[in-house]
Amino acid sequence: MVNRRASDRAEMRDEWAAKVAALAEPSRVERSGKAPITVARIMDAAFGLVETEGFEALTMRRVAAALQTGPASLYAHVRNKAELDELLISDLCARVPVPEPDPAQWAEQMLAICRALRDEYLRYPGISRAALAAAPNSLDALRLSEGMLTILLAAGVPPQSAAWAIDAAFLYVSAYCFEVSLRHDPGSGVDQRVLDRDALVERYRMLPGDTFPSTVAHIRELTSGEGHERFEFTLTALLGGLSPGPRRTPSATDA
Repeated sequence: MVNRRASDRAEMRDEWAAKVAALAEPSRVERSGKAPITVARIMDAAFGLVETEGFEALTMRRVAAALQTGPASLYAHVRNKAELDELLISDLCARVPVPEPDPAQWAEQMLAICRALRDEYLRYPGISRAALAAAPNSLDALRLSEGMLTILLAAGVPPQSAAWAIDAAFLYVSAYCFEVSLRHDPGSGVDQRVLDRDALVERYRMLPGDTFPSTVAHIRELTSGEGHERFEFTLTALLGGLSPGPRRTPSATDA
């Protein structure tokens, strides 16, 4: 009986010691103020850095500094910068809605997807550069491609034309956004595109009319375009080159 009581006291003492030790643990976390490193936190820090400073500023070291840790802490969750880029592009693609195919509205549906992706890219200046360099191994990017392909096929666009049109659309959206980012200056508040256009107009006006008659005669047209007018024009022209028609039902001979 005595031994059992002693054993019970020892067990109670150990439990009490564990409770006392647990009291110190929250205080250490609170003093450090550091939340655990996760892929989500890494991506949030990366997006914040690109949004304020541009894609050129994004490095694993800068992300680690934003999270108040060392770069080695990130590699347990993200293998390298290339994987981080892929995760960011995948997240942006996941934000883009894909509508149910409507053959009567196929062109507008395609444009809506491209516009939404453009707007996501432009929130983070230069990030579309990662999309240009990335291999098509993101399921979220493939979800967009699948949705666009389904829209075009439902409208009767031949599969080969649909496939190449989707590739061209993705390429143009990424290149357009990257070009815009080259003129992005977060600190100045000045639209560099307006300054570039004014400089271009001035250079065109200096050209000799007998050597460049068409250019001098159409300076306004060559330098026109507000907002995303050129974006809309290019994609509308691209989609206008497709030839939708009645969708062909696959036959046994296609197998």
